[in-house]
Amino acid sequence: MQIILLDKVANLGNLGDIVKVKDGYARNFLIPTKRARRATETAIKEFEARRAELEKVASEKLAAANAVGEKLAGLTVTVSQKAGVDGRLFGSVTNHDISDALAKAGFQIPKAQVRLPNGPLKAVGEFPVNVAAHTDVVVEIAVKVVGATD
Repeated sequence: MQIILLDKVANLGNLGDIVKVKDGYARNFLIPTKRARRATETAIKEFEARRAELEKVASEKLAAANAVGEKLAGLTVTVSQKAGVDGRLFGSVTNHDISDALAKAGFQIPKAQVRLPNGPLKAVGEFPVNVAAHTDVVVEIAVKVVGATD
């Protein structure tokens, strides 16, 4: 299906690009989340009429993400989890746990924006974690996992 992108989509394209994607991806994700429209002649004309407005909104989102990224840079978040004597956790620390810890620190970061490069954290220690506030703004934070002996 041919679509026109209304927002920057990672690994797909930028605002205004006309790309061909699988039908299900367009119907189930891109179109309902208002990131794309079908690339019909009328949709392309409407997009060209609204292009400046959409670019302004995209630049505002990027500026807000840069501001959040600057505040997050170098931040260390502490997460407490039950652990054994050898330092291994009984569970694991997931992106949801890190998102909750960031919320307690005053940052509203959805769990989908927390990227764990090696999967869930399963040991006590300090680990680097990426937070993608925007497709162009990826900040590395440190997550310190401490063992709780409840």
